[in-house]
Amino acid sequence: DQAWLENRRIMDILHNIETRALALRDNLPAGDFMPLTDTSASIDMPLERPMFRPSLKQKLESIVTDQGDAYIDTAALYAQVRIDRNELLNFIQQELQAGSQVSLAAVIKEHPLRFGLAELIAYLQIVGADRGTGLEAVVDEEIEEQVNWLSETGINRQAILPRVIFLRKESGLNRQGADNHD
Repeated sequence: DQAWLENRRIMDILHNIETRALALRDNLPAGDFMPLTDTSASIDMPLERPMFRPSLKQKLESIVTDQGDAYIDTAALYAQVRIDRNELLNFIQQELQAGSQVSLAAVIKEHPLRFGLAELIAYLQIVGADRGTGLEAVVDEEIEEQVNWLSETGINRQAILPRVIFLRKESGLNRQGADNHD
């Protein structure tokens, strides 16, 4: 029933258009009532376009270059520093022998950074991966500590980071006990 009603409505609309078109056939409106932009197709013939012309040949001068005298120090390419994380863990363990907890700043004060920022980042990696190390690391975001080291060029460098406290796992201390360390 619904489809029949829709078809009926469509037929009524078409019939209405047809009757209006027949009424206009005898009385055409004045002027243009439906302009067309283009009444013919624009065709571009391939031979109407210019032919391909290769570019002019460039004259190249062949100059023989001599081997340069520049000295390039390749040592910088091979100077990679490998930080021994086990050695850093041993430093932390040594400091934990005196007490049940120790801050990262105290460990670095007793065992200064030899490789600068790379070594400090290795310590922070130990903080992030404290599984299997026998340590527990607590980060206190509210207290900041300053870590200093001397660079290879003799410049004093410093980093300010949240307090990091290392605890022995077998000590049984909870994380709240780490907040009391100075």
